[in-house]
Amino acid sequence: MARVCPLFSGSSGNSYYVGNSEEGVLIDAGRSAKQITEMLDACGIPLRAVRAVFITHEHTDHVSGLRVFAGKNRLCTYASPGTLHALRTAGILTPKHQAVALSTEGVECAGMTVRPFHIPHDCAEGYGFTVATSDGRKIAFCTDLGSVTEEVSAALQGCDLVVLESNHDVRMLQNGPYPYALKRRILSQSGHLSNEACSSLLPQLAARGTGRFLLAHLSKENNTPELAYQTSLCSLQMAGMNAGRDFELAVAPRENREHRTILF
Repeated sequence: MARVCPLFSGSSGNSYYVGNSEEGVLIDAGRSAKQITEMLDACGIPLRAVRAVFITHEHTDHVSGLRVFAGKNRLCTYASPGTLHALRTAGILTPKHQAVALSTEGVECAGMTVRPFHIPHDCAEGYGFTVATSDGRKIAFCTDLGSVTEEVSAALQGCDLVVLESNHDVRMLQNGPYPYALKRRILSQSGHLSNEACSSLLPQLAARGTGRFLLAHLSKENNTPELAYQTSLCSLQMAGMNAGRDFELAVAPRENREHRTILF
């Protein structure tokens, strides 16, 4: 049975496990190796089950634990050519680390097929990922993007579960304490998706078969879980869809202290 476990989500660190109880992969390693290992254990996922780490991009909240976690556990790191170059330049990946540049065809790993798609973000070469499990499920991980491109939209269509960024409330961000330059960056086409931008996409995906949504990468300063949830819920309901019947909606916790796992 396939499972997705959001270990960490948000500006303080991001990491997800996808697979089953025997084998799977990590999407990002944005907390310390110790914290990732402890959270895997708390969620009932043995460390030996992790076969590889897939990195979306090189920003700290997605790679801070990568060097130690991948090195200590002798795991291959998969990412875009641009991201791998950035990680090597920063010294996060060394010649001792095994790393593979992903093409759009993707790769077979842990009994699953992982395929990348480009995301518009202010990084070297950002990827989102779709994961096709051995039992026929398809999951998408799509955070850190300033807009929804045709490539992004096409990648998300038909997924059973979509993990999608709902980073900020525009009004909270505009009226908040961030410097003007940072606000412009977040609001740009290569920044982060707002609650409104995220919610506008969900009815389209639900109409084409997506039954589960997990809102992710929420800003601690410019959003709240309840606000993100209600914005997306309202959008789906206004499209004539009912929670529990047509879709399931949840918010990824900053730290999965309740050790919740999504099972298929």
